[in-house]
Amino acid sequence: MKGLIAKKVGMTQVFDENGNLTPVTVIQVEPNKVVALKSKENCGYDAVVLGIGDLKKNKVSKPYAGQFSADIAPKRYLKEFRDFEKEVAVGDEVGLELFEGVRFLDVTATSKGKGFQGVMKRWGFHGGRATHGSKFHREAGGTGQCTSPGHSFKNVKMPGHMGCDRITVQNLRIVKIDPELKVVMVRGSVPGIKNCTLIVKSAVKK
Repeated sequence: MKGLIAKKVGMTQVFDENGNLTPVTVIQVEPNKVVALKSKENCGYDAVVLGIGDLKKNKVSKPYAGQFSADIAPKRYLKEFRDFEKEVAVGDEVGLELFEGVRFLDVTATSKGKGFQGVMKRWGFHGGRATHGSKFHREAGGTGQCTSPGHSFKNVKMPGHMGCDRITVQNLRIVKIDPELKVVMVRGSVPGIKNCTLIVKSAVKK
């Protein structure tokens, strides 16, 4: 498994050598610091803990700072990657060179929050007729039975909270990697708002 912590910059478009336009999402990948290593002897599995974003000392509690060695500044974002394919040591930095030879990525992020939404926006219901005299426009309609069991079943599509879910988009093709700007461009959209934190991994189904 190859993975890094990154940041979503936004979307743009690029042209290939044939003049074809491709919509891409720009992902900024700053060097990730190796904070800790976990082994089967100590934790029961092998993993690498990566971190980005330095924190001020007065913003860090002693229990949180205790997981960092003396020569590593406390990090704002931490992520544990199991079965890391590259040999690393505590204090090393891992960057875009990790994805050399990788063509597809899986990106995980928290989707945009939409608040409380009705069935038309949340589930794509068509709604009722918009003609004069109709009293059924954006409602969900019947959700249960009037007789036994007399209640709605679980998992019925109804109004409710939309968004703020942990989503993984798989098999995003890498269009371009720019080591100077420390960005990777992938074809398609990535969940989350601008400047949100992403977990970028090599695709597991490719």
